[in-house]
Amino acid sequence: MQIIIVGCGKVGKTIAERLSAEDHDLIMIDLQGKKLQPVTDALDVMGIEGNGASISVLMDAGIEKTDLFIAVTGSDELNLFCCLMARKASGGCKTIARVRNPLYSQEIGFIKEQLGISMVINPELTAASEIARLLRFPSAIKIDPFAKGRAELLNLKLRPEFGLDGETVMKMVSKLHTRVLVCTVEREGKVYIPNGEFVLRDGDLISIMATPQDASDFFVKLGVSSKRIHNTLIVGGGAIAVYLTRRLQEMGIDVHIVEIDPKRCEALAQQLPHATILNGDGADQDFLLSVGLERAESFVAITNMDEENLLLALFAKKNSDAKLVAKVNRIAFDDVIDSLDLGSVIYPKYLTADYIVQYVRAMQNSIGSNVETLYKLMDDRVEALEFRVREESGVTAKTLSELDLKKGLLIACIHRRGQVLYPRGQNRIQVGDSVIVVTTTKGFRDIRDILR
Repeated sequence: MQIIIVGCGKVGKTIAERLSAEDHDLIMIDLQGKKLQPVTDALDVMGIEGNGASISVLMDAGIEKTDLFIAVTGSDELNLFCCLMARKASGGCKTIARVRNPLYSQEIGFIKEQLGISMVINPELTAASEIARLLRFPSAIKIDPFAKGRAELLNLKLRPEFGLDGETVMKMVSKLHTRVLVCTVEREGKVYIPNGEFVLRDGDLISIMATPQDASDFFVKLGVSSKRIHNTLIVGGGAIAVYLTRRLQEMGIDVHIVEIDPKRCEALAQQLPHATILNGDGADQDFLLSVGLERAESFVAITNMDEENLLLALFAKKNSDAKLVAKVNRIAFDDVIDSLDLGSVIYPKYLTADYIVQYVRAMQNSIGSNVETLYKLMDDRVEALEFRVREESGVTAKTLSELDLKKGLLIACIHRRGQVLYPRGQNRIQVGDSVIVVTTTKGFRDIRDILR
């Protein structure tokens, strides 16, 4: 596909990296040539310096042949205008706009309909949703929802107190009398898709597929506290804090926000009248302790500085038993961050890029079985995809045990008419099913891709 991306900031570059890896023809547009140069040097993309809303610039980029147009500049209004111009100039290509302002969040449906925009992305809202899920299951490091929330893929690290070192996957499930499916195991930099005889070790990072109820039962039987969080302390009063506070208050969680800018505190107090807004420096250790860090059940660091977020999480780890969440945008030292064992670290730009890759794969196959959900796991080495089966094919003709599946692949879950099924060999995939697949092979666009 030919894809134009306007805006070469953090999100734009990440999207370009993801789509370039999938062999699409990319054209990047930005007003600043110095932003384009590193991307065009590192990736197989063409760069054009100019205004993405200009018809002449769009024509130079080949808008008449473009399949998808993505606008992710720092201005919501410019992104929307770019998409409108691209649709008119191309004769109707698909368009995606980044819209971040909370004021527009209630008007997204109207904006999409009136401007003909195919998809609206909001990295801050996406990040807030991710954090809210994590605070619902404090023991999980990462949670990815499937089947409209009826099934979830949860990551957790095996610790000595679980008593699972040396147990096989099958023995663990039998020992705990729980309905979960172990999908992946990461150990010493290697990723495995385990069978029932795979032996678990302390320190393994595992992902399990389960319904929310089964996941809760699993954590209880594992001896891990799965009690509901009642309060949270947030450092950083940006857009993520606003979206997150609204989600958490809907869950009945008491929210305290620390923000250093007095004017921003006044704005937050108006937008979030039921939250406690604290004007102070979140990097001041004495201040954090004075506002109740030691009593906090969850702690979220979402300032604009990655380093500060990580250090704040380390300080909270030392001085509380809170569930920890830190936001990182720029730092690329994933191995170092993982070694800090901070709990959950979220990367908004990656969350956004994954949604766009999911949309692009669905565009490429509008007949058979579209990719409805896509997550990248274990530092992008594993993909978890949800397919909607729309017609009879080779995957519906036989039982699962009879299908000739590719290696490094697991059918993790089948969602059928509201029921979540953990697949067994005698099960068949049916038309209308949503099928969740976990694989080390990248690039699946259709359910038939699981076959050799």
